[in-house]
Amino acid sequence: GVSLATASRVLNGSTSTRQVGEELRERVTSSARALGYLPNASAQSLARNSSSLVGLVVHDIADPYFSSVAAGVTQMVEEHGLVLVLGTTDRAPGKESTILAALRSHRAKAVVLVGSRSTDAESTEQLTREIEMFRQQGGRVACVSQPVLPADTVCPDNHAGAAELARRLIEQGHRKFALLAGPNNLSTARERMDGFHSALAAAGLEPNYQDVMHGDFTRDGGYASTERLMKLGTEATCLFAVNDVMATGAIAALRDLGMRVPEQLSVAGFDDIPTLRDLTPSLTTVRLPLEQMGRQAAELVLGADEV
Repeated sequence: GVSLATASRVLNGSTSTRQVGEELRERVTSSARALGYLPNASAQSLARNSSSLVGLVVHDIADPYFSSVAAGVTQMVEEHGLVLVLGTTDRAPGKESTILAALRSHRAKAVVLVGSRSTDAESTEQLTREIEMFRQQGGRVACVSQPVLPADTVCPDNHAGAAELARRLIEQGHRKFALLAGPNNLSTARERMDGFHSALAAAGLEPNYQDVMHGDFTRDGGYASTERLMKLGTEATCLFAVNDVMATGAIAALRDLGMRVPEQLSVAGFDDIPTLRDLTPSLTTVRLPLEQMGRQAAELVLGADEV
């Protein structure tokens, strides 16, 4: 018993000056509940050229680093009454562009990209083009990582953090270090390695190149890299892994090899992921405010009009 325009204003949450009275509003909403009716989100997105979707793209949601950042993004998205859509890349450099294109086709309102940038120039250029097209369509993009893309970025100082860690370890008496360096093509791993090396060089120290192991940026990568290191032999008294999940893999490998941590070999990491709270012995690491980083990135794309 109401006009199509009245029903539309109620169901679409119109904020126009032509507000619907409470009696008519209740009549429409009660009828919608009785019929089980919901507005067609795809049709609304087409009409508005935008939607209530916010994309979150991470490398690996099972990694506590990414799940912690994702928790902060999720909190902010929910506070804005929007819907979060999660995409994972499995660390494939070109997959970010594919997911972003899909979100663009669904007229997503905003996207947060979380993860280390690849040093592969082609994939970076492809992602840059996709971000620019997304922004031209009216969407907003923010990143948690290195500021190499045309988007607002929450960027932890990996170089300075790793350098400070190295100085603290030297103060504890360590002079010989082994390094789990992660993959060669990830900027985050390189920044942390460079920072650690810079502090060692300033102290007149340099790790043996045979004590630098490259491998996957994962727990299993840390385990395998440590196995290779110990098979080759090392005089290091401290093992630095460029992230905490690799460090936990390293500790597991050392334990399986019958070595005591830290009595026979100390281990340090980077990130301070939540799962470290249950690790014994506790891990020396660089603390990043992971959830806060996620909230800040989401605020860059969702709260910019209010700031």
